[in-house]
Amino acid sequence: PCPWFPEIAAYAKSHPEADLGLHLTLTSEWELYKWRPVLPANEVPGLVNEQGFFYEGFEGLQQKATTQEVENELRAQIDRAIAFGMHPTHLDSHMFSLYLKPEFLKIFAKLGREYKLPVLLSSYVAGYFHIDLKTIFNDEDIWVNYLFMAMPEDYKYGLEKTYTEKLDSLQYGLNIILLHAAYDNMEMQGITVNKPDWGSTWRNEDFNFFTSKKCKDLLEKNHIHLITWKEIRDKLILNK
Repeated sequence: PCPWFPEIAAYAKSHPEADLGLHLTLTSEWELYKWRPVLPANEVPGLVNEQGFFYEGFEGLQQKATTQEVENELRAQIDRAIAFGMHPTHLDSHMFSLYLKPEFLKIFAKLGREYKLPVLLSSYVAGYFHIDLKTIFNDEDIWVNYLFMAMPEDYKYGLEKTYTEKLDSLQYGLNIILLHAAYDNMEMQGITVNKPDWGSTWRNEDFNFFTSKKCKDLLEKNHIHLITWKEIRDKLILNK
């Protein structure tokens, strides 16, 4: 639902080999850079605040959104991407908002199965929200064995040290490190104004580390094999 979506959609259309998923979105957390639902606000009144934008955090979404509104909006986001020429490789959830309620996660599962796309499932994240994924998903679904995303305390500790330690300690299985790469330029500084956590400086550090020789060397040293969501989709979902 974000303003610059047409740019990445155009890139996806001209680069069909790219591994691009959909970051299903129900919140708009930045102070001045906001976005609205894909559907008209009067069709999903429980998803928007008085200004017609998505809620900044979880409280409004948790208290006012209906499951039908959530499903309708997420379906509209997926359909809009496809209409723009994208072929999504997977679905995930912005700020993990679909983990707020079991009913939301059931919608997540339903859409993944219907559109034949893997969804980001993590028992670690579900545990944080006190949800048992086994009540919603089954053994045929693809689960992440380990998921890590740097938090404010990791930023204070040092992102390079944090990521180095994680890559040095990864165990066998499907591991995901969520990162937020961007440039620390005027555009990103404007978007993240007054929000140092996951802000422009943080994001540039993510970019620097994950494009560095050190990161590449760590992957080789630890025998970490990189895969894409596209591979997971094509080999494990579409072949069912």
